[in-house]
Amino acid sequence: MEARDKQVLRSLRLELGAEVLVEGLVLQYLYQEGVLTESHVQEIKAQTTGLRKTMLLLDILPSRGPKAFDAFLDSLQEFPWVREKLEKAREEAIPELHAEWKTFTMKYIFM
Repeated sequence: MEARDKQVLRSLRLELGAEVLVEGLVLQYLYQEGVLTESHVQEIKAQTTGLRKTMLLLDILPSRGPKAFDAFLDSLQEFPWVREKLEKAREEAIPELHAEWKTFTMKYIFM
C-alpha cells in the first residue's frame, strides 16, 4: 500500500471505526479479492465489537499489498459516503506528498 493511502487510513481511523461495519460485504469482498486470508477473516470476526473488528481490519490492510486500498474502497458499496470521504482525503494527500518529496530532493540536490 502506498504511503499516502496508509496516511489516509490513519487520519480517518476513528471516523472509519464509527461508521463502517466490516463483517458483512466488506470482509467477504476483501477475501474474494485476495486482500485478506481466511485467517484474517476469522481473526476479525472473533473480535467482540464492531469497532474492534474495524480497527483490526485497519491494522491489517496496510500490509496487504498495493491493491489493498483500492479493494477496500470497492468493498464500501454499503457505505458510499465513507468511500467519498476516503477518496477526497486521498486526493488531498497527493499535493502534500509531492511537496514533501520536492523538499527532500531539493535538499539533496544542493548538498
